[in-house]
Amino acid sequence: MELRPVRWWDIEELTGIEAVLFGVDAWTAETFWGELAGIPATRWYRAAVEGEEIVGYVGLAAIEGTGDVQTIAVRHDHQGTGLGGVLLGELLTQAQNAGCSEVLLEVRADNTAAIALYRRRDFVQIAERPQYYQDGVAALIMRREMSG
Repeated sequence: MELRPVRWWDIEELTGIEAVLFGVDAWTAETFWGELAGIPATRWYRAAVEGEEIVGYVGLAAIEGTGDVQTIAVRHDHQGTGLGGVLLGELLTQAQNAGCSEVLLEVRADNTAAIALYRRRDFVQIAERPQYYQDGVAALIMRREMSG
């Protein structure tokens, strides 16, 4: 498996993965275009590639010392393999390199696997947004302080 920068020609494949994983909350091609336009100034995106297929991806916004996990996704057939942890680890390294003192994220309150991963990486819940997602599920806001 290779971890490489996300490129504009990946957008069609990414939106396909998004639709399967996130349904009505999936990012559109326009959202990806907007995010990729911020590279390298404030954005960083990586894709995990196996053979010719993207099996996961992660994105970070880093602005004025605060990092924000824009997205992290692992295709269903690769979940439970540790890939999410690898992607999150790479993101945290990039946040450190970008001088972030903290990293924030939002996660569905019913996504127990993701919440467990974030807690293992020292994220703590700092707030909740009721009915944040289109299906009425709350979002948990989590934060991780970065060491010097």
